[in-house]
Amino acid sequence: NLEGLLDGIYQPEAARLESLGEETRVMSRLIDDLRTLADAESGALKLQREPTDLAVLMNEVIASFRGQAQAAGVSLSAEVAPDLPLIEIDPARIRQVLTNLIANALRYTDRGGAIRVQCELRDTAMAVTVGDSGRGIAEQDLPHIFERYTKSSDSRGSGLGLAIVKDLVEAHGGTITAHSQIGQGT
Repeated sequence: NLEGLLDGIYQPEAARLESLGEETRVMSRLIDDLRTLADAESGALKLQREPTDLAVLMNEVIASFRGQAQAAGVSLSAEVAPDLPLIEIDPARIRQVLTNLIANALRYTDRGGAIRVQCELRDTAMAVTVGDSGRGIAEQDLPHIFERYTKSSDSRGSGLGLAIVKDLVEAHGGTITAHSQIGQGT
């Protein structure tokens, strides 16, 4: 399409330009995702840790999804334990983790469903849970969801999102697990 525009075969119509812009954004995200994975797996990922109020960060991410959730007819809520301490994290990378998890939950939760994000202190670790009432993940697929290129048959993504989430959580010294049941959510 771009070559057709440059060669004068196509006219620069808004719909065609919008489509080209979206494809460019998709390619840019894919390149960023591949770079993040490569850096994390090689040990070259540099975290910019700073004292962060995880509850504030979590609420900002949730707020960015409110319109999308409302349009999809999905309830999106947060439950944050009171008096959480500041935590030394890279806020941009943890924002990326939360964004990927909430986007996945929203993608697989049908109208009338719910997504709940929780944050609490468990012993000396901060625990964040993203739960949904969506379709769920088949038992045989669950052990593989954090592997590169693993995705559901109806996914439009690259299959890198949850692999990146896992790498970013582990780069912070954390762990990530998933529990799911078909028809009950994840």
